[in-house]
Amino acid sequence: MKLKEIDRTAMQAWSPAQQHPIYLATGTSAQQLDATFSTNASLEIFELDLSDPSLDMKSCATFSSSHRYHKLIWGPHTMASDGSLSGVLIAGGENGNIILYDPSKIIAGESEVIIAQKGKHTGPVRALDVNIFQTNLVASGANESEIYIWDLNNFATPMTPGAKTQPPEDISCIAWNRQVQHILASASPSGRATVWDLRKNEPIIKVSDHSNRMHCSDLAWHPDVATQMVLASEDDRLPVIQMWDLRFASSPLRVLENHTRGILTIAWSMADSELLLSCGKDAKILCSNPNAGEVLYELPTNTQWCFDVQWCPRNPAILSAASFDGRISIYSIMGGSTDGLRQKQVDKLSSSFGNLDPFGTGQPLPPLQLPQQTTPQSTVLPLKKPPKWVRRPVGASFSFGGKLVTFENIKSHQQGPEQQQLQHHVYVSQVVTEREFLNRSDQLQEAVQSEGFINYCKKKIEAAQTDFEKNVWSFLKVNFEEDSRGKYLELLGYRKDDLGQKVNLLESCVYVDGLITQALLTGSFESAVDLCLHDNRMADAIILAIAGGQELLSRTQKKYFAKMQSKITRLITAVVTKNWKEIVQSCDLQNWREALAAVLTYARPDEFAALCGKKT
Repeated sequence: MKLKEIDRTAMQAWSPAQQHPIYLATGTSAQQLDATFSTNASLEIFELDLSDPSLDMKSCATFSSSHRYHKLIWGPHTMASDGSLSGVLIAGGENGNIILYDPSKIIAGESEVIIAQKGKHTGPVRALDVNIFQTNLVASGANESEIYIWDLNNFATPMTPGAKTQPPEDISCIAWNRQVQHILASASPSGRATVWDLRKNEPIIKVSDHSNRMHCSDLAWHPDVATQMVLASEDDRLPVIQMWDLRFASSPLRVLENHTRGILTIAWSMADSELLLSCGKDAKILCSNPNAGEVLYELPTNTQWCFDVQWCPRNPAILSAASFDGRISIYSIMGGSTDGLRQKQVDKLSSSFGNLDPFGTGQPLPPLQLPQQTTPQSTVLPLKKPPKWVRRPVGASFSFGGKLVTFENIKSHQQGPEQQQLQHHVYVSQVVTEREFLNRSDQLQEAVQSEGFINYCKKKIEAAQTDFEKNVWSFLKVNFEEDSRGKYLELLGYRKDDLGQKVNLLESCVYVDGLITQALLTGSFESAVDLCLHDNRMADAIILAIAGGQELLSRTQKKYFAKMQSKITRLITAVVTKNWKEIVQSCDLQNWREALAAVLTYARPDEFAALCGKKT
């Protein structure tokens, strides 16, 4: 997604990673002319303000220069500890000169901004790079195989890494190794790359493609693996990026063939070694994974070629691309929406005319209706996978049972041609913070596995320190025993044996209701009936006896009749017990009519004659 743009035909250089806010320096490009054919040259510094939604970048300062530039870099040497604007702008000129600028003085608007300059090279200086370990060391390359190592602390006399390579040729690119501070690489359009050892002051290895079609336009060292680098070819017949490992330099380790025409420049992200930018004559800017050869992202660009592309050192998701149409564009590889950008550009153009017809009619301009695109491209997809700086390097999560799950990503420094890869490790460990609690958990788990719940509960009852805790475990133990319901009643204080003793010892009726209640709660109907009879509550006794069964009802009836004495008690007893023999034998002869009526009503046929003859 495009964030900003600058209308300049210029070389570019980002401020160092230590610098905040982020600045972008531009210097008028050599051997290029804009639409006005202007021969003026300048150095400008722009501030990257992402809080501003417009495409314009704020110009902080401009310095009119007498030089045009083939290469521009911004080194961190002499950076202030407080993070204020500093460092050194290093420019490669047209006439073999190298100029050092003070960016803080350019921002301040001073006229004397040049720190030093030296015209040592033959021809234009197209290659520059700063040593990331010793930022005072700068390597430069030009025509006739000239390579110089400059010390910014003593700029007068440069050194050479060794004897010039033969035959003499132009140096198109140069780069310090990202892991070993005394290793330097250079390449030429002929396709040959040379690796120099500054301790030995000589080349240690040369790399070249046997097809003789490899016209090297740029090179870059692997950010993590010291022996690997990539070379880009600008030949349309071989538009490839070759990945070399110096331990096996007989042939490329891998070849990326994602461009259809020659590649002009490349840039390898220092924040993620799986992100390699490349731009070519096919008007594409691709972000590839050089380890797998896969294209992860294609920037939405126009049809113009880009001759320079760079990552922002401070914000790894930001990059800049300078194109031959005189524009420097700032992009984000994290995707986003471009809705409204076209309308903002149209509004900006309309505001320049003050809402009036530019052809002199003085009539207000009608609102511009933008044509609807058949395939809208307003949303730019991000990378196919998250970049390294947004991935979590480590993580942890607790799980049930005191388990701790952790993961980490470890780089594998394996010896051989295979690429450096991340090893993903997951660990599961037991975290013990309360050993007593863990012991109790083990005991419970053992009881569950062996089904020894009763013994487990007994131990808990014995170890209980309060009555409440003891009662809780007592109730839990009963759950695993036989006749659990009866034992639950005993735990609640309702024991049938105790109730029988209380009934037998009952001398006072003060607690009769309570005992009857306890008898009913324990299901002891016989005791409840005895209590009712004792309390002379005959109706309650009969009703409870009915609920207690036929045997209890019969005994209750006998006790009732034995206790109740009235004129009709004998008749009621006979009706209930069906004992008419006693009624006939004991009745008065004067009541023979009533006795005969009772026999006629209740006597069974087989006993009717016998009952009638009792008085004869």
